[in-house]
Amino acid sequence: MEISPETLEWKEAYKLLVGSILPRPIAFVSTIDANGIPNAAPFSFFTAICADPMLICFSPMRKGTDGAKKDTLVNIESTGQFVINIVSESMAAQMNDCAIEFASSVDEIEEVNLTKEQSIKVKVPRIKESLVHLECERYQVLHFGDKPGAGSLVIGKVIHVHVNDELYDKGRIDTSKLQPIGRMAGNTFTNPLAKTFDMIRK
Repeated sequence: MEISPETLEWKEAYKLLVGSILPRPIAFVSTIDANGIPNAAPFSFFTAICADPMLICFSPMRKGTDGAKKDTLVNIESTGQFVINIVSESMAAQMNDCAIEFASSVDEIEEVNLTKEQSIKVKVPRIKESLVHLECERYQVLHFGDKPGAGSLVIGKVIHVHVNDELYDKGRIDTSKLQPIGRMAGNTFTNPLAKTFDMIRK
């Protein structure tokens, strides 16, 4: 099958991307708006960029209905701060509930019965149930279109890291205790530890 992207509707192109690039880690992003109302939403276009400076990035797509910016992006542009809450299997259902398009006035963290915890260097609350938190300041935001299917690239500089004591051993995180999950296509998620194998990098 040979496919030219310019011949596809955006939803078809999206299905090709999410069906090919997987499993994808999930950035469970907490923010606050200009009035201090918390927001939390998951994004599976997420990865690290570099270690010095310590930069991460995620990509919020525009709303599929009208191309409007999602609350997470609006909040980051307004306040310049956010927290990446790493998702463990134990909190997967609540994370998934935060993908619902709530009104901007709704505090999703409270709505899905998660717990807000004060961050150290940003005003944005972190989510207590997460075992790793990356407190971030906005480093750069790039926009790619303004219609449904378009998106932005949010680059954050990590200025503080919280790691649950039970996970941390000699500078490393114990993945078996973190139990991270990944996003597949459609409604499918994966536990990356279900089956793993090692290879020595040459």
